[in-house]
Amino acid sequence: MERETRKMKESKTIKILKEKFPKDILKFSAPFGDETLLIKKDSLIKIMKFLKENPELGYSLLLDITCVDYLGEKPRFELIYHIYSFRLNHRLRIKTRIDEKNPITESVISLWKNANWLEREVYDMFGIKFKNHPDLRRILMYDEFEGYPLRKDYPLRKRQPRLPGLE
Repeated sequence: MERETRKMKESKTIKILKEKFPKDILKFSAPFGDETLLIKKDSLIKIMKFLKENPELGYSLLLDITCVDYLGEKPRFELIYHIYSFRLNHRLRIKTRIDEKNPITESVISLWKNANWLEREVYDMFGIKFKNHPDLRRILMYDEFEGYPLRKDYPLRKRQPRLPGLE
């Protein structure tokens, strides 16, 4: 397990980002070699746009968007983006924290079209809203479903309204 404990060398991407956005990056880590940045929520679009459009970096592929519920912590939710650069053959994880009182952030659809489905899934499961999303509605649960099933405070035995016509 030597790889876990020794200090990982920062990639070109991390060096460029730390130089360009020093006040927007809250934390850098590289568990098991997977480079991860925790950034300010308000900096999400400008950093993602820079990563995609910078000719040296070219993070042209959004692999996934997911969320983690840290019930009891403030901010409660952690939004996680996985992006990939074919140019560098490099994967990067970008995290930002979202408060439960106002679970809203900017959509990245203007940068990656596949964010449409990924953001809808996060909305449906966690209740995180994405500003400027063209069609933010449930994607996995039916419209009458109450609550967000992947939140840690969702009741395990909650009874849901039945679908019309299935009584």
